[in-house]
Amino acid sequence: MNSFLHVLFVYTFLSSSTCLYAERKTPLTDTLPPLNGKVAPKTESEMWVGFDPRAEPMEVEILKEWEEDGVVLKVLRYRIGVFKGKKAMMAAVYGHPKGGKNLPGLLQIHGGGQYADQNAPRTNAKRGYASLSISWAGRISAPNYRVTPNEVKLFWEGKTDDPKYKLTTDWGALDAYHAPSRNGKDAFPSIPVADWTLDPVESPRNNSWFLATLGARRGLTFLERQPEIDGPRLGVYGHSMGGKLTVLTAGSDKRVKAAAPSCGGISDRYTKNPLHLGTVSDPPNLKKITCPIIFLSPSNDFHGRINDLETATKEIKAKDWRVTCSPHHNHQDSPPYEVATQLWFDQHLKGTFEVPATPVLNLGLPKGKSPIVTISADDSKVISFIDVFYTQHGQVNGQKDDTVNTKSRFWRHASVTMHKGKRVAELPLFSTDKPLWAYANVRYKLDKPISGAGYYYGSYTAKSFNLSSIMQVASAEKLQAAGSFASLKPSPLIEDFQGDWRKEWFSYKPEKWGIKTHKVYDTQWAAPTGAKISLEVRAAQANTLIVGVDGHANEVRLQENGKWQAVKLSPTDFKDAEGKPLANWKGIKEFRLNDTERIRPPRGSKAKPKLIGAAWKGKPPEFRNLRWTLE
Repeated sequence: MNSFLHVLFVYTFLSSSTCLYAERKTPLTDTLPPLNGKVAPKTESEMWVGFDPRAEPMEVEILKEWEEDGVVLKVLRYRIGVFKGKKAMMAAVYGHPKGGKNLPGLLQIHGGGQYADQNAPRTNAKRGYASLSISWAGRISAPNYRVTPNEVKLFWEGKTDDPKYKLTTDWGALDAYHAPSRNGKDAFPSIPVADWTLDPVESPRNNSWFLATLGARRGLTFLERQPEIDGPRLGVYGHSMGGKLTVLTAGSDKRVKAAAPSCGGISDRYTKNPLHLGTVSDPPNLKKITCPIIFLSPSNDFHGRINDLETATKEIKAKDWRVTCSPHHNHQDSPPYEVATQLWFDQHLKGTFEVPATPVLNLGLPKGKSPIVTISADDSKVISFIDVFYTQHGQVNGQKDDTVNTKSRFWRHASVTMHKGKRVAELPLFSTDKPLWAYANVRYKLDKPISGAGYYYGSYTAKSFNLSSIMQVASAEKLQAAGSFASLKPSPLIEDFQGDWRKEWFSYKPEKWGIKTHKVYDTQWAAPTGAKISLEVRAAQANTLIVGVDGHANEVRLQENGKWQAVKLSPTDFKDAEGKPLANWKGIKEFRLNDTERIRPPRGSKAKPKLIGAAWKGKPPEFRNLRWTLE
């Protein structure tokens, strides 16, 4: 036994006998039936023919085990299958409350650059779940068992004498790794034919989405066989690529009783490869989903785009579904949105919560006026507030995604009022030459705070939760035919910091005061030629304020006098990580105010990220009168 292992046990769940890694006298039987000249699968159903996720022994290896505050945690590996005569093993972190019985089980699937992380099963265990965080890409984060991309490469190279060497996911003769892939090529968007793929012809079984999903389905088998788990109560969730894998897993395995994909699983539908489109893309897998599902889809997410959400909800066969869409966010969220995953499983796996019904937004186009929306919301739980967000930065469905526009679009906020017994909001427009997209968010109070591990495993505590309506769309032609009125005019005043101004700004760290907005991306606030950007700031103590625009920033020294201080900045006052100034305001997308910032160099640059600013002292700053000025 190698000295790098803390402990190694090998066992199976298929009998009372123990299965050790001894030399085998007979070849291993492949998990998937060979094509043997047959036509490769062309549909989602065909690619799973011959696969039984329960058929093979699990051959679980315990690589590390420990207890932490009443939670039992393990780093382990289980058998994925045998491919081209070679065994493949999945690394994972498993955890459950010590002494727990008849627990619901959760399968957590990491995203593209993420790790299997102990914080997911640890925090889930605190809430009465047993969880398996699988490492389909080979990376693991656990105390004294951290596997970074460097350690993954050591494993590939078999450098067992290196003190940093650790066992991790082994795809055997195949390759479903990511960032990086072992073969140097990414087999997720493509269906390659190579010596490291399964089939000798173009086949969806050569695609890494299929392989990672197969490994996830085997993870469900691991969960249902644990003595502390009630096997019929299994859920699956994941973020980004893990969100897409959640959809593929829930669509292919009826053992999944609830699913919660975030930032993925709805937008892989524009490929020109018909084989990919019919097998591992999102639509054929969404159409197989019958279990309750909630989609976590931030409004500016580049990977799971909100404009595909309505289509996805129509494709699924599930009768019980919800959506939650944070405004302005791209690929991450804040607690009232992240907690939706916990509440969904509490309802469908534990029966301890009931999620209110989906809000409904109806869009009206009165002649000669601004568009009007009415909102219907479930009052079965206490509603804190209702917001409407709308934009004219969207794209017509079916068009190739403009990623820059998707990530940067500005969502205006519309206040909701009661009118003749109905919740209504007016949507003033800047133009009728562009389509209109609008949706509603309903914020509910929680009876008590709920804590969990977020998208990137950071711990959060939510005191409320959000449900969203499906987005409604009116084309430019429809706006014009209805005689909709554009009442908004160009304005040098970007923000007065009055009333509900924060609704049009955002932060991924709500516990801090730093804020961002995409208002500068909107035509209404386009910078005049030769303008400077100005604002007034008041701070109780001497501090450094970071003012950021896209990949550039400026440090502003604030005086210790508690008085309003005027700040005026030209484009060239903003520097990037290489020290290069911003040439002009044309095409800017994001404006930021913060105490510190890490400026990242542009793609291809040899410069290193640059940290500027310092921890804020005293009370948060006050702002007023953010505007363009020619003075």
